[in-house]
Amino acid sequence: MHVSDGYLRQLSLDGIGPAPEISASGRRSYTLAQINELRTHIARVKPRDALSVLPHRRPGEKMQTIACVNFKGGSAKTTTCLYLAQYLAMSGFRVLAVDLDPQASLSALLGLQPEFDLAEGDTLYGAIRYDGARRSVRDCVRKTYFDGLDLIPGNLELMEFEHETPRALALGTRLPGGMFFERVGNALAEVEADYDIVVVDCPPQLGYLTLGALCAATALLITVHPQMVDVASMSQFLLMASDLMAVVRKAAGDLRHDFIRYVITRHEPHDGPQSQVVALLRSLFGEEVLAASAWKSTAIADAGLTKQSLYELERGSIGRATYDRAIESLEAVNSEILGLILKTWGRIP
Repeated sequence: MHVSDGYLRQLSLDGIGPAPEISASGRRSYTLAQINELRTHIARVKPRDALSVLPHRRPGEKMQTIACVNFKGGSAKTTTCLYLAQYLAMSGFRVLAVDLDPQASLSALLGLQPEFDLAEGDTLYGAIRYDGARRSVRDCVRKTYFDGLDLIPGNLELMEFEHETPRALALGTRLPGGMFFERVGNALAEVEADYDIVVVDCPPQLGYLTLGALCAATALLITVHPQMVDVASMSQFLLMASDLMAVVRKAAGDLRHDFIRYVITRHEPHDGPQSQVVALLRSLFGEEVLAASAWKSTAIADAGLTKQSLYELERGSIGRATYDRAIESLEAVNSEILGLILKTWGRIP
């Protein structure tokens, strides 16, 4: 959002909008919630600028559901989801993060203790289970401390879906809520009016939950750590996914995606072997590999130790240069993904 300093100063002087915190030097600081309040106010009084300051979905623009997938753990899948969701929320979008990983790392990073803070049915499993205890997905959504970002948390209960689905398939009858590969998408459709973008952190396995997410998704992000063992694992994942998705297609599953992109993560650009792997990926997949890559950074790792993101830390607490390099790398990746979303909506030719 680009608003002149003078305009914000005048709003503050006139007592319009949220009251910022003013330092001894006269510097005004706004929280994210206050910035979103300002966005709403400016969009109301300046309708011509509404799209630039309040970029919510317009009529005819479908909710984007972005699934982040990889067969192998350690590819920075959860970190990619966290920073993408927070970046989109900071950009003014209404974002829902869905933790489909029973390990629930994304939930922990967004302020929950999955083993203590959740009751039965509080994960997405509560909305996609097969028995009479199935509930509305709205009951599973929680606000986070990050304004504009809501969460459907995860925990070990999600494994029940992997255990129950074979039993449901054995019955051979169509159950309320749809086929196993339709249930995630059908559940998310209940809250479609409330969000612009959904970010789904999938488990590091190709089970029924992941297949459900693949069918619900409008776009896929495949995270890749640029080492040959990880590329080989990704290759196996893609082969298995292709076979399973062919079966789903025969059962009338919807597997159309607006875009599929490979995201290079934990990248050390001065590492020779990694550079060769990145060059190989780009030669194989061309533009399907994001131009930007997420660099490996001690800043990101250090923030994760305290279950925080870089957006929550003081810039000087971990070294300004290290912080700036990490943020620049992450935002280059996320701005490229946002560009793909805007293109899908027709906002970028």
